[in-house]
Amino acid sequence: MPDNHRFSRREFVSTAAKVGAIGAAVPTLIPRSVLAAPGKPGANDRIQLGLIGAGAMGNANLSACAKYDDVDVVAVCDVWKAHLDKTLQKYGNKPKGYRDYREVLAEKGVDAVILATPHHWHCRQAVDACEAGKDLYLQKPMSLHLAESRVIKNAVLRHKRVCQVGTQIHATENYRRVVEWVQSGRLGQISMVRTFLMSNEGNPPDGLGFPPDGNPPEGLDWELWVGPGPMRPFNQNIVKNGWSHTLFLDYGGGRTCGMANHILDLPFWALDLGFPVRVQSTSSKHCVNDNTDAPDTHEVTWEFPNVVMSWMMSQVSSFGFNLQDVERYTKHGAPMEEGVQRRLGYYIHAAKATLFGNYDAHTIVPQVPELVGAEPPEKTIPPSPGHEREWLDCIRTRQEPSCGVNYSHKVNTANMLANLAMKAGRSLRFDPATESIVDDPEATRLAKPEYRAPWKFPEEYL
Repeated sequence: MPDNHRFSRREFVSTAAKVGAIGAAVPTLIPRSVLAAPGKPGANDRIQLGLIGAGAMGNANLSACAKYDDVDVVAVCDVWKAHLDKTLQKYGNKPKGYRDYREVLAEKGVDAVILATPHHWHCRQAVDACEAGKDLYLQKPMSLHLAESRVIKNAVLRHKRVCQVGTQIHATENYRRVVEWVQSGRLGQISMVRTFLMSNEGNPPDGLGFPPDGNPPEGLDWELWVGPGPMRPFNQNIVKNGWSHTLFLDYGGGRTCGMANHILDLPFWALDLGFPVRVQSTSSKHCVNDNTDAPDTHEVTWEFPNVVMSWMMSQVSSFGFNLQDVERYTKHGAPMEEGVQRRLGYYIHAAKATLFGNYDAHTIVPQVPELVGAEPPEKTIPPSPGHEREWLDCIRTRQEPSCGVNYSHKVNTANMLANLAMKAGRSLRFDPATESIVDDPEATRLAKPEYRAPWKFPEEYL
């Protein structure tokens, strides 16, 4: 890395401490943007926002924030110059550009940051943001490893930061209506929840192919992209698009790790789930033939104290188990849709009905006469102002967002346990009271990552 980009951990901690000392003049390290009434920013009272990770999702999150009058985009950071320059140009080159995220966090003028980097970076960067006194919007999944999830939660709470995890589907009206159905009790006792992601995005059987390892493109700092992850030669498939890195387990954890949080969020919310007590996981890669190492098929079962929940992931088939589609295809001979598809959703099986749906819609399948043609429950959950707007409002009020760490850590723990059981090759028992794996020293060891030097896993937050 060139000298002008060298920024040691010691320098970062020293600078962050100075930021904290300055912030101590106001309660709980509240940035200047908090001092105005919510929704009424003054001329010098705007949230000074930085983006770390200028890919597709990072830019989408930034755009969703930048459209408001009380936000200034002051910093953009990416290890790939092409991504950095494109985002800077989008904002008229007014924000300052950075390659090393630690330089953004050391800036006194930055109140909050969006972290939209690859999954293996989330924990280290989230902790560093908290220590620097920055509020954070953390793209899902919270982490890549089980222990990292608890570290992030504890760091956010210790430093009194406002953190919103980027499961933006949580903000939709459809999810609210499903939660109201479940919590009304009208469906009866719920025994089983099935969740799934079925797609042929993996383009079987060819997948992403076998491009050779080589040199990174000009302007990409591969050393800093890999960061705390294990070093390996550059391959274009790792950075091909916004989801391809998820197909490399060391950096993205597979499609379950990358996508399950969105779909698991609904049953966790509706059923007020805590931590599972047992997890089983099986996986394989038999159909997609390429140089990625994530499974193309993944099946998971979580046992909770009062309900069982399953997950099914496929990169091979895009059939989404829609009962109406089954009838249409078999009775009327309608052709299957062609091309790359992604179908996802959930089935909530209860004593009086099954509720199934996806991001945008849901259906009740009654098993008792009283629910045939029944009107939905009264709307009790207010609409969201938008996932990013909610975060901005909470920066001002210091309230915890709907997908704050206390809630999101539970969803993420189930997700991380699924991958851990896959890696261990056996079912795992989990103690919700201690948040620890029961009687399995090897799985306990695997739950905590080893960062590549000089990066250090922030074990002090465990």
